[in-house]
Amino acid sequence: MKKYLFLLLISVLVISCSKVKVEGNVKGGSPLERIEFIEASGVATLPLINLGVDDKGNFKGEFKAPKNGMYAMTYAGKMNFLYLKKGQDLRISGEAGTFPEMYKIEGDAKKNNDFIAETQKFLQTYSSKLNMQLLQKKESDFLNEIKKIYSDLEKNVDQTADKIGPDSDVVRLKKDELATNVLTFLAQYESSHGQVIGDPSFKVSKAFTDYEKSLTENNDRMVENLPVYRNYLLNKIGQNFQSFAEKQKDKNTSSMSAIFARYLAENKELSQKTKDYLLAFVIAKFDLNPYSSDADKVKKVSEEYIKDSEVRKDLDAAINAVFGLKKGEEAPKVSLMKMDGKTGNFDANGKPTLVMTYASWNPYIAQSTIPVLKEVVDFYKSKVNFAFVNVDDTKAQFTKTANAMLKGIPGTNYYAEGGLSSDYAKKYFIYGFKIPGFFLIDKNGKIASSTFYNLGDAKFVEEMNKISGLQAPTVNPQAQLQNDLLQENAVKADSAKTE
Repeated sequence: MKKYLFLLLISVLVISCSKVKVEGNVKGGSPLERIEFIEASGVATLPLINLGVDDKGNFKGEFKAPKNGMYAMTYAGKMNFLYLKKGQDLRISGEAGTFPEMYKIEGDAKKNNDFIAETQKFLQTYSSKLNMQLLQKKESDFLNEIKKIYSDLEKNVDQTADKIGPDSDVVRLKKDELATNVLTFLAQYESSHGQVIGDPSFKVSKAFTDYEKSLTENNDRMVENLPVYRNYLLNKIGQNFQSFAEKQKDKNTSSMSAIFARYLAENKELSQKTKDYLLAFVIAKFDLNPYSSDADKVKKVSEEYIKDSEVRKDLDAAINAVFGLKKGEEAPKVSLMKMDGKTGNFDANGKPTLVMTYASWNPYIAQSTIPVLKEVVDFYKSKVNFAFVNVDDTKAQFTKTANAMLKGIPGTNYYAEGGLSSDYAKKYFIYGFKIPGFFLIDKNGKIASSTFYNLGDAKFVEEMNKISGLQAPTVNPQAQLQNDLLQENAVKADSAKTE
């Protein structure tokens, strides 16, 4: 028993130490904007937390950090990057007009991020040396120039590290990033120098390839931590892959990732870790499309070829986020709160249900979504239930929003307690970028459609007709276009008045 309690205590400590606690203030920030943190070096790159900003610009929260490394911080359609470690506490502040491109950071993460900001400034001022004129130089002069540039950049990293005192892992990451920048420029020289000098037969020398190889000594580490390095590798092998793909008999029917997986399987030069990250990168880039890809086929490629369990787990999270729950599977049971405070699941009553997920901070939902929703509900209400699930941060905000937006629209209002951290959001793979979203549950409690984001989508209307047995009137495309333009102009007019 003591041993069990000890192991339980250790597991609790491990979980708690992996969390990052963050708070801060965006001066002049709006409650309609959200702050998200995303693990930038992973495969899925899904939001780990979505934080609300109050009317004074304050925000606060904590999230489980998958690893020590680079994280993207987003706000108001803008993004910047931070280096975060498990268990850190930090405070971030800035001005609404420039946040998060410009910010002040305090707490455990200060030294590492001050170091990154300082080295980035030097790189930006020095980057003019990496220009098109270099591509015209003969190879020996080009290599000497590149080596000098790389040496200067590394020297700056070391000097800045001595001054600020960041963690050694951060210094190493910055040097790997520099190596990737140089490798990218080397690849550009190799592919374009012949064209620049008018010699299509030009080939780089062994000295060139040896130097290139020296910069990839830490290949596995770089491919794991730097998406930009994965992109470099893809460009590097692009021509060979294209030749391979052209020879495949099923090139017109197989997915890009399926053919790429076969190409990697035959490649003897790349390590398995590199293959895993590259394949996951290609799947995420080309095959995570709910309208043109088959989720089962995508998962099959992942399961058959990707050996690293963490990479596969990360990719599975992205697949689930994009495709949602599988059509035909049982809709997960979740506890949702109604307007009267009672809790329960979706009420079927022998009819299918259209579920809408929404929040007050979703832009333009009142102008763009609600008017169309009223028409949809009015037409299908005799055959379909409607459930409106709110994922705001508090029940008070849910009550206010539901009364303001949905009053008089037939259907049941639900609140997912905890918002985007709720049991509902986790089981139904709900993220901020999927709001407002709509999906169908049939009368037997099974998922009956993928998630739709546009109530005017022809596929959505087709699914509604099919599940209800009704036939919605078709819309003249020209009339729909005119309506869309009218809505767009109305939104612009409102924005102009606000400004």
